[in-house]
Amino acid sequence: MQPVNCLYFYRDGRHYDSRNNAFTEDIPFYLKWIKQTGMPALELACGTGRLTVPLAAQGVRMTGLDISEPMLRTAKEKASKRNVDVEWVYSDCRNFNIDKRFKIIIFPFNSIAHLEDEESVDLCFSCVKKHLHEFGRFIVDTFNIRMDYLTRNPKVRYPLVQYPDPDGRGMVTISESTSYDAATQICRVKWYITIENIPGEETEEYNYRVFHPRE
Repeated sequence: MQPVNCLYFYRDGRHYDSRNNAFTEDIPFYLKWIKQTGMPALELACGTGRLTVPLAAQGVRMTGLDISEPMLRTAKEKASKRNVDVEWVYSDCRNFNIDKRFKIIIFPFNSIAHLEDEESVDLCFSCVKKHLHEFGRFIVDTFNIRMDYLTRNPKVRYPLVQYPDPDGRGMVTISESTSYDAATQICRVKWYITIENIPGEETEEYNYRVFHPRE
């Protein structure tokens, strides 16, 4: 089983939210399925509660699980501000034990891509099977394949995102380079990060697994 290599990438929930809070299109999708399937609901890799908190605010009995303590801290703060009750679990999605079963378990926003090897996927799915109600539903969201992305020139930096720095230091600008290994189905990503009023440049690296339609 490969170790989790992305924890540094998820070390600050405020920056994660600044990059991703505008994306809300999947909330109605999950709310629809939860209403059809029933509760309680478990979200794997819940992060800062981008999905968990709004679903709980709609009356869903939610449990959010994540391996990043900083992300969970941000999630708890957001839940408290909205006065919603969520059960938060600090755990690896490949090895968790919650004393209940769920009518629905969701694995959204391409988080499954952080499971880089088959053993990790098998362990995660085994945990899901133990925690899923007999007639429950497991929903996994992963990217559609884009060959233009996977075949990028690894020596070229591509613009990714801009957002205001949470600490008020100006605009954060991120570009990235990518390199895809077709044999392992692993995409290696390097981010180049500049903050408007801070000299220099930071870099962050992480990998993710590409899942093809035949899988």
